[in-house]
Amino acid sequence: MYLGVDEAGKGPVLGPMVAAAVLADPAHLPADVDDSKRLSSDRREAIDAGLAALDTVAIGVAFVEPDEIDRPDTDMNTLTVRAQARATRTALSGAVAADCDEPIRVVADAGDTSEERFARRLREFVDGDGGAGDGGTDDDGAGDGGADRTDAIPEAGAALPSVDVTAAHGADADDPVVGAASVVAKVSRDERMAAIDAEYTEYADLGSGYPSDPTTRSFLREYVADTGDVPDCARRSWATCDDLLAAAEQSALDEF
Repeated sequence: MYLGVDEAGKGPVLGPMVAAAVLADPAHLPADVDDSKRLSSDRREAIDAGLAALDTVAIGVAFVEPDEIDRPDTDMNTLTVRAQARATRTALSGAVAADCDEPIRVVADAGDTSEERFARRLREFVDGDGGAGDGGTDDDGAGDGGADRTDAIPEAGAALPSVDVTAAHGADADDPVVGAASVVAKVSRDERMAAIDAEYTEYADLGSGYPSDPTTRSFLREYVADTGDVPDCARRSWATCDDLLAAAEQSALDEF
């Protein structure tokens, strides 16, 4: 048994980034678990539901909302390691981890050009406060199998197993437990995006939330044209938002 951790949604202009941690014996995972990008949406959802139903698996999920992403005093590397630490701490607080006498092996998909630096920072965040009290938002998480993933992140100083962390690029494709974490992160983000989409019923579709998605760009253009600002679900520090707001301002000046 060891823990895999990954994130989804680093690049979108809409919605949160989501990190997920899965603590499991690889033998208990579905045989076809893989990097979420290699699986169909239906298969990801089936794997996610299957993992949640297992009492031999602990899951933690952490959301990094747009207002945290937009903070000027942080960066995506720090946000990624902080989110992975929050998810890891939530999974470690589960009943499965409570019985572990040895350090828990943690394998992370590296969110930094330096795998060693990312592993060191992740261990420091997990051993410290996991990002709590550092401007982080409240996070959704699940303990052991079948939980609702709405448990609070463990308090700073909470008794958790010690960890031995390694990080590697492409771990979500090479390691089954990290692959499982990537599936949980992707499904959790997709669910949140569906909920966000439901808040904007007057618009056709938000799309995937990525800047390259024509549907997403169309939604943002229409919203800015209607309101003069980007929606709350947008990462306003992204260049996409800057460009759309600048274009809307220039259009207004031209009309004037």
